[in-house]
Amino acid sequence: MNNLDYIANMGFDAIWISPVIANTPGGYHGYWAQNHYAINTNFGSGQDLINLSNAMHAKGMYLMLDVVANHIGPVGTSLTNDLLVNNGIYPFNSTSHYHSYCDITNWNDQNNVEFCWLADLPDLAQEVPYVTQTFYSWVQFMIRTYGIDGLRIDTCPEVPVSFWQGFTQASGVYTVCEVFNGDFGYVMGYQNQGAASATLNYPMFFSVRQNIFQGAQSMLNIRTYTSSMAGFSNQNLLVNFVDNQDNARFLSGTNNLNLFKAAIAFSMTWLGIPNLYYGDEQAYAGGNDPNNREILWTNLQNTNSVMYEFVTQVVNFRKSNQIWQYPIVERYALDNIYVFTRGNNVMMAFTNSGNSVTVYVTYHPFPQGATLCNIFYSTDCVTVASNGINVTLLNGETKLYVLKSSTLETPTA
Repeated sequence: MNNLDYIANMGFDAIWISPVIANTPGGYHGYWAQNHYAINTNFGSGQDLINLSNAMHAKGMYLMLDVVANHIGPVGTSLTNDLLVNNGIYPFNSTSHYHSYCDITNWNDQNNVEFCWLADLPDLAQEVPYVTQTFYSWVQFMIRTYGIDGLRIDTCPEVPVSFWQGFTQASGVYTVCEVFNGDFGYVMGYQNQGAASATLNYPMFFSVRQNIFQGAQSMLNIRTYTSSMAGFSNQNLLVNFVDNQDNARFLSGTNNLNLFKAAIAFSMTWLGIPNLYYGDEQAYAGGNDPNNREILWTNLQNTNSVMYEFVTQVVNFRKSNQIWQYPIVERYALDNIYVFTRGNNVMMAFTNSGNSVTVYVTYHPFPQGATLCNIFYSTDCVTVASNGINVTLLNGETKLYVLKSSTLETPTA
């Protein structure tokens, strides 16, 4: 609550927080459920959560809660009723609520994924009516009690789609499935079958990391990404991200801040709902879990840092031009540059090259003589000429252009 302005001033409208229920010992992250009806005292009290929800709503912000229905915290692999009760597990404190112990060994075998245990975490049996109905009632309780506006659903592939269909329906709110997979067809199945409103956009994450801004590094791979995504029922509801709590941060693999800026801006201007992992606005560069879960609140939150200001400008650009209302139209593409528009008022230009690149964009929606200005430097403007728009990206920079409205005025005698 004390730091809401730090987030809101970047232009964000929602916050996704960790799972808040009481965890077994060591579950600092929230994903080791112990008591589904108790709040993790390390985070605060139930009233604190209500107060946070109220404070966010007063600022016009939404609260998204992370939830887990696949497993509980580690209490051993030889479950007994006494073991569950003695470890404070509630309300799933009977061995009849769990699958028999087996490790997930084959991620290409959906039966193995859904019925075996992830990392020795007791695997709940959603085919048991008590488990299903208890979860459906619980999620309604959480939403009603704490004023929750949306859900991020953990470990979706490890639970049958039929369970998630009922869970999403019971919740009555926007839901996002975590499908930690780069297979386009596999991921889209969870949205298309109604497991959730949308999924985390892992196909974008892997494409950005491996094919567009890192790895093979060809901007033409955006075309491959675009065609592969065509089967999603609604790409505008997907959650785009560059970093998250389960992967090494982008900057842990490179010190090229311009590449990071490009990846962030691309995720925020393409189809989907942009999501920023905390610390990206301060250029955090932690490696694999838990090094990517750095402390933020007890450090100085610098609202004048390069990335904080960059993120703020990109979010404001997205919102002030309401780019989500318009389709993406490719305007120019080479291995080292990609230019697209959304509507007739903005144009986005990206490169994955550290060198300067110049092109003339001849396919565009702007009238000749109009002026386009780069939001990052107000004096960096170009005039639409008969031979196109001169787009020059220096040393790997990103440019987001806005049509200068004054250039469209009709002169009078």
